[in-house]
Amino acid sequence: MVTTLAIDCGGGGIKGSVLDEAGTMHARPLRVPTPYPLPPSLFIKTLLDLGSQLPRADRVTVGMPGMIRHGVVVSTPHYVTRSGPRTRVDPELVAEWSGFDVQSGLTDAFGMPALVLNDAEVHGAGVVAGTGLELVLTLGTGLGCALFDGGVLAPHLELSQAPARWGMSYDTYIGEPERRRLGDAFWSRRVRGVVDGLRPVFLWDRLYLGGGNSRLIRAEQVARMGDDVVVVPNTAGIVGGVRAWAIRPR
Repeated sequence: MVTTLAIDCGGGGIKGSVLDEAGTMHARPLRVPTPYPLPPSLFIKTLLDLGSQLPRADRVTVGMPGMIRHGVVVSTPHYVTRSGPRTRVDPELVAEWSGFDVQSGLTDAFGMPALVLNDAEVHGAGVVAGTGLELVLTLGTGLGCALFDGGVLAPHLELSQAPARWGMSYDTYIGEPERRRLGDAFWSRRVRGVVDGLRPVFLWDRLYLGGGNSRLIRAEQVARMGDDVVVVPNTAGIVGGVRAWAIRPR
């Protein structure tokens, strides 16, 4: 039986558990605050410390925010800041993270195979049915995005950095700070507006809304989005750590 240490890395917290091949957790998920400033070396140490408190595993899956290509960081929006999301960007951290082979670094540190994907991609691996075009949007500190066609993961698009309205990116337009400012009712209407706007772009067969804030979308707004839109639990970010190995890019 192959066991997987699945770690879901967000802007505010990092959580993980160990799962078997059926996706059953062998330990209660552990969560630690995301430390800042966060150079790659501290990131790896934080994950190692978390993993040391969980049962032994045979491999590790890590989902983290940003553009990750073949395990290498192209850009990561939160981890280059001095004090966390929406704070000042540190040019030295930008230089350290850009081009960093985080997958190789974690493979060496843990001494076992590692798979690193965008966090929305891991989340999606835990929920997609594997038929048709399926889009996954995760709502949390910002916006995550993953696209699957017939269960196959498409190349990652950083939709979060695209312009939305009033000079704001999607990341800021429906991210956590705006939810707090607007309140759940108005924020939910804004999320529905984003879904309506993206529908003709993707023409999905199914849209999954996940992430920590998806549960806060008002029921009446979810109902107005249509039957092809489903809200899924945030635990998919960990459960997807097992299935991610089957859908990972070759």
